[in-house]
Amino acid sequence: MSNVIDKPAENKPRLTTSAMIASIASEGQRTQPAPFGHALAAEARKRQNIVGMTADLSKYTDLHVFSQEHPQRFFQMGMAEQLLMGAAGGMAKEGFIPFATTYAVFATRRAYDFIHQVIAEENLNVKICAALPGLTTGYGPSHQATEDIAMMRGIPGLTIVDPCDALDTEQAVSAIAAHNGPVYMRLLRGKVPVVLDEYDYTFELGKAKLLRDGRDVLIVSTGLMTMRALEAAKLLDDGSASVAVLHVPTIKPLDEATIIEQCARPGRLVIVAENHSVVGGLGEAVASTLMRARVSPEFRQVALPDQFLDAGALPTLHDRYGISSSVMAAQIRTWLG
Repeated sequence: MSNVIDKPAENKPRLTTSAMIASIASEGQRTQPAPFGHALAAEARKRQNIVGMTADLSKYTDLHVFSQEHPQRFFQMGMAEQLLMGAAGGMAKEGFIPFATTYAVFATRRAYDFIHQVIAEENLNVKICAALPGLTTGYGPSHQATEDIAMMRGIPGLTIVDPCDALDTEQAVSAIAAHNGPVYMRLLRGKVPVVLDEYDYTFELGKAKLLRDGRDVLIVSTGLMTMRALEAAKLLDDGSASVAVLHVPTIKPLDEATIIEQCARPGRLVIVAENHSVVGGLGEAVASTLMRARVSPEFRQVALPDQFLDAGALPTLHDRYGISSSVMAAQIRTWLG
């Protein structure tokens, strides 16, 4: 693990968020418990071939909700992520729809070759749902999957989904179950904020959605950073800027048409916001899309730096690395001059 952040001075408020189990919800924010687990259990009532699999982490991926309702379709593979992916591929070959869960660092770094060769190369119908994506734990680089999208984007035929909130997660579970082919979904677990119900939102696989319009800034965001982008936009409603937010829950395949259409509108600063390294994620995917289309707005990124991050309380880390709503709003004011 990396350096633990310094203790706060005695005259400053102490952030006591648990490093591993910390919620990404702000104080007083509406939340929903275990949306992935409940959604998968409900989907399994309709699809008898859904099975749930994990590598000793059912409680920490919310798969325990599924296991309690469907114990005969739950498989605990132990602390063996490569075996988990290989077995999930075998299940898919027999006509099942495996939902394989573990932490994102273990799915991508430890089991990459098995996903690449066993699952993706044969286009098997496996859904990999990976908890603790990006900077959603304070336990340092051993558990911070800050490069998972970069790794998975390189696998041909693999769909990549990064939900924003509980509603997005629930609807994405149903959509990826209906989709025939391998999927990597970043998983928000525990008490997950509920945000998108205020924006008449419906998840569609492969589609980006404009949640709010604005004349000065367009934030193209994915995952929990859509939540932060909406919060930052409200902070900037004080007269600082009129901010649009385009939510991109599917990173691969990318909704290039909608992104190009929105980024081509003149006079707006375009910012890509993601809970991922600046290397290889949504920012680079959007930038290359715009370059190919010969669309050239003023372009910025809000993302994690290309470095091993510190350990500590999540609110402190999110401020430190620029992905909190307050720091994002301040950065946008600076960019606008």
